Amino acid sequence: MRALLMGGLAVLLGGVLATAQDGPKRSGDEGRLLALESAWNHAETSKDAAALNQLLGESLVYVDYDGTLMNKKEFLDATLHNSVQQEQINNDGMTVHLYGNAAVVTGVYRDKGIEKGKPFQRHGRFTDTWVNQNGVWECVASQSTLISRQD
Repeated sequence: MRALLMGGLAVLLGGVLATAQDGPKRSGDEGRLLALESAWNHAETSKDAAALNQLLGESLVYVDYDGTLMNKKEFLDATLHNSVQQEQINNDGMTVHLYGNAAVVTGVYRDKGIEKGKPFQRHGRFTDTWVNQNGVWECVASQSTLISRQD
């Protein structure tokens, strides 16, 4: 009986230790993905093509708030060569769901700037799908839904 109790305790302790070891990795990936989302906002605001290129996978599928569907090249062209002057893009309430080498990040965004000489503010929700390939997280799908817009 004592051997059975000790064996059960060893299995339980092993499970706790395994979970504890996975915790920092998961937290590290979650933190990394949240930082990548912020880096995306900064790169888009400053129209930093090199940074955006590193964040986005070659097979990116991007659905904008107005329903426009773009691949990576189209998204980069639209972002870098538009007449929008982004003043800020902020994310709130982000949640990361990890699935092995894939992750889904959801949240709320607010952006404001000047488009065609007029100020605007947008508020929406987004879902970004990230894939970790060879130790590098890349966004392969992004979709946003407009909640409100002020022109």
